[in-house]
Amino acid sequence: MTTITYLEEQDVLLIHPSMHPDSDDFQLWGEVFLTMDRLNTIEFNQGADRHQWRFEFNQQPFALNYEYYSESIWISPEGVDASTLMSLLHTTLCLNLQQ
Repeated sequence: MTTITYLEEQDVLLIHPSMHPDSDDFQLWGEVFLTMDRLNTIEFNQGADRHQWRFEFNQQPFALNYEYYSESIWISPEGVDASTLMSLLHTTLCLNLQQ
């Protein structure tokens, strides 16, 4: 089961998937993870060891990040207005995972 932890002081949501995606699978994994009515995917960026899905929640930009070597997945806000929505985004994603 995938869990999400909100680290308020760091202003990030840590994603702990039950099965960690491989680097080659992250684009599809992220696309599926971000599939819900309140989210709008913007673009996918792929690097050598770090990938990113940019998306919008309540018309504010966020990034779903993946770092291959540390096997880390996290969501970070892109701007002050997005930061104010982190708690709501955490709740929304957790509720979506329960469905």
